[in-house]
Amino acid sequence: MRRLAEASAKCLRPCLRLSAMLALALFIWWPRAGDVAVAQSCTLSVANEAFGSIDVTANTSFDTTATLTVTCSGLILLPVQVCISLGPGSAGANSPSDRLMASGGNQLHYGLFTDAGRSIPFGSYVTPSFGTGVTVTLPIGGGTVMRTVYGRVAAGQQTLPAGSYLSSFSGVNAEIQYGLTSGLLGCNLLTSTSTASFNATASVTTTCRVTTSNLNFGAVGVIAANSDASTNLGPVCTNGTPYTIGLDGGLSGATNPTQRKMTNGVPFVLYGLYQDAARSQAFGNTIGTNTVGGTGTGLSQTVPVFGRVAPQATPAPGTYSDTITVTLTF
Repeated sequence: MRRLAEASAKCLRPCLRLSAMLALALFIWWPRAGDVAVAQSCTLSVANEAFGSIDVTANTSFDTTATLTVTCSGLILLPVQVCISLGPGSAGANSPSDRLMASGGNQLHYGLFTDAGRSIPFGSYVTPSFGTGVTVTLPIGGGTVMRTVYGRVAAGQQTLPAGSYLSSFSGVNAEIQYGLTSGLLGCNLLTSTSTASFNATASVTTTCRVTTSNLNFGAVGVIAANSDASTNLGPVCTNGTPYTIGLDGGLSGATNPTQRKMTNGVPFVLYGLYQDAARSQAFGNTIGTNTVGGTGTGLSQTVPVFGRVAPQATPAPGTYSDTITVTLTF
């Protein structure tokens, strides 16, 4: 009985040593996440999303881009995933594709996107109700990953006043979360973070333009009575912009707006241009005297021009014409 017990004891000791060696091997090749997290470090930087000067009265969209950079170091044993979040910004947002820039009490709508087609909004993991951010993977040993942030100012904002518009991003509005466990547990469970600061900016410029259409008196025989016609000008100016419209004296350089000349070579027909249907207010080019003033709304406005050919000696038959230069001052 004594020999059997001794034999069992001798067998037990090497078995225990073997088990201890196996446990040690598992410990060496399965590093604790906390040990690696101490060594790794990631930073975020984002260039300004600058749209520059834009003319909202054109009723079109305006695009720009900015570069986002993530740099990680100290990733010795395993790759790390980085979750990138861009929040609403200081001026607020309705959604990632409908953010706001502010100028006083006025708001300019724009969006930030992850693709050149501006179809995938760039949201946030930090604020789950604000869409989805972007996840990138850094290799073993660290490195740098760059992504383009695509910006677009939406069309349909013609009535916005001129001004400098801004939204600032910092803190949770421009943040990365990173760690070895992000791929397994999700971005919001990561405790390692880094933030950046940048601005989204746009300058809504003061601008004006005007469209014209011809004035046609039609066919006239003997000029024994008034022959009237009218047309419209279409000024478009940035909302709140005061302007004046003047009409020059035509090719003959007439100084009296009611005595312009349509010519056919040497022969001519006298005519006048007026601000009102009664043809009592001449439409000329002297600001404060015979020009028309208005204030822009951002949309096309209508300024009528009334023409009259008064009774006069009838020249030889033919086509008579003149060219008027419209000047819009703002």
